[in-house]
Amino acid sequence: MYKQIPHTEAEQLINAREMVIADVRDQDSYDKAHIAQAIHLSMAKMQDYCDHADKTKPILVYCYHGISSQSVAQHLVEQGFKEVYSLVGGFETWRAHHPTSDANK
Repeated sequence: MYKQIPHTEAEQLINAREMVIADVRDQDSYDKAHIAQAIHLSMAKMQDYCDHADKTKPILVYCYHGISSQSVAQHLVEQGFKEVYSLVGGFETWRAHHPTSDANK
């Protein structure tokens, strides 16, 4: 089962551990701004990712507002990932409280 976590807990996890950060928004949104070190994980890339990723490494999934990332997180759990988190409030909440990797900077 995945765990929904607020941005403050996500920041602590990112700073304390080596983990995968997966942005499941569309490519244009990812290109404009994303959480630092995040990979873009589109639905088209999902099965290939699940087939080749280290499923023991923790993964934080986020979308725009924290809704669709929940279904992606559940899918990852069903694919055998051991430690899966979904960011409550998604990227919009993260951006309001933390720096991001913006293409315009």
